Amino acid sequence: MAQVGIFVGTVYGNALLVAEEAEPVLQQAGHEVKIFEDATLADWQHYSDKVALVITSTTGQGDFPDSIAALFHAIKDQLGYQPQLRYGVIALGDSSYEHFCNAGKQFDALLQEHSAQRVGEVLTVDAGEYPEPEAITSPWVEAWAKQI
Repeated sequence: MAQVGIFVGTVYGNALLVAEEAEPVLQQAGHEVKIFEDATLADWQHYSDKVALVITSTTGQGDFPDSIAALFHAIKDQLGYQPQLRYGVIALGDSSYEHFCNAGKQFDALLQEHSAQRVGEVLTVDAGEYPEPEAITSPWVEAWAKQI
């Protein structure tokens, strides 16, 4: 099966909780999984020919949480073409804000520009509709695990 790196961007812990809920789901599907908080570019590059799952909330005016902002900018400024990478994105946000799930959407757009291969659709989770995000993310991860 696949080696999956879960790259987490969180402020209050919800994205990390989603990652911790996703880990056993992916492992039960036979995948090898590692969760990264405050990931480095080297961590990301280790998965360049494997699978990355980005799970991030959005903060401020559509900004990245500090725990993933540096990774996003390093990928943007230093990497470029990543055609071997397969990835998924779970974006957490609140639709009452103008830039709903913008961090996850930006990460997806960047990886698309780099010719990475998205597996499935980006999952956007509205905190107003799903106060416990794992109610929607766990079924998505189960389906995603079968596609990678």
